[in-house]
Amino acid sequence: MSDLSVAVLGVGGVGGYIAAALAARGVPVTCVAREATVAVIRDRGLRLESAVLGNLTTHPRPVLRLDEEPDLLFVTTKATQLAGALERLPPGPLARTIVIPLLNGLEHMAVLRQRLGVRVVAGSIRIESRLEGSAHVVQTSPFALIRLASDGGVPPAELAAAAAAISGAGLAVEVAASEGIVLWEKLARLAALACTTTLSRKSVGFVRTDPGWRALLTGAVREGVAVAAACGVPLDAAAQMKTIDAMPEQLTTSMYRDVAAGRRSELDAIAGAVVRAGQQHRIQSPILADLIGRIAASEESRCPQP
Repeated sequence: MSDLSVAVLGVGGVGGYIAAALAARGVPVTCVAREATVAVIRDRGLRLESAVLGNLTTHPRPVLRLDEEPDLLFVTTKATQLAGALERLPPGPLARTIVIPLLNGLEHMAVLRQRLGVRVVAGSIRIESRLEGSAHVVQTSPFALIRLASDGGVPPAELAAAAAAISGAGLAVEVAASEGIVLWEKLARLAALACTTTLSRKSVGFVRTDPGWRALLTGAVREGVAVAAACGVPLDAAAQMKTIDAMPEQLTTSMYRDVAAGRRSELDAIAGAVVRAGQQHRIQSPILADLIGRIAASEESRCPQP
């Protein structure tokens, strides 16, 4: 894939970072976004402040709707925005494109495969980045790690070649053994972290050191690991906590930032997906269920339904 072409659907903190990192290397990148974002990128470029790449401005091609079949399509919207974002893509499956969703959760995979076809692979990303304004991304984490896997829709050699082509300055890319590993290895940890940081309104450093919050965090991680095992993905709760303990102290989660800003959160797509997956295997997740209820009540009190 020496002449790799890339499209990014959703130019937020994650999609904007990927678009800028690849465009800075000379990769042809198309950003599929709303009208206001398209106008800013067209007139002023895509601005990035990065702990890894420094400060730079790139000029990917901005469009309101995807008008081609690129080699790779990153889907980087929030789960709450996915349905509307898909209207910006051509109707029907993408026959030759590898589709890489980097959404949180599990249930988007079925939605995307029904809409875009079998070449949707499992993807996850570890990064802390946020949108400061239209086409202005700030990345604060000292890493950006993408993990990919396909259980058959994309041949292994083709996926490995794609991963190698986009891995480089600003992006580390790994291919895992299975889709379940990619999705659950992050989700079992994220559901616990997202709920505890959101409800406490504190960073990762606080929830992992405060005795009460750490107990909730550890319990929620164990619940996620138990559900993952029932779904055929063995994980180690101690290893998950070791990963959490190695995270930067001031790290927050996107769900915490969304709730703090009064935006609709991905509570259902992240923690709700774990609880529902457990129920399918007759496994209860009482800690996660309680955290979900408390966060949902808090969101409703701040944003009551009309």
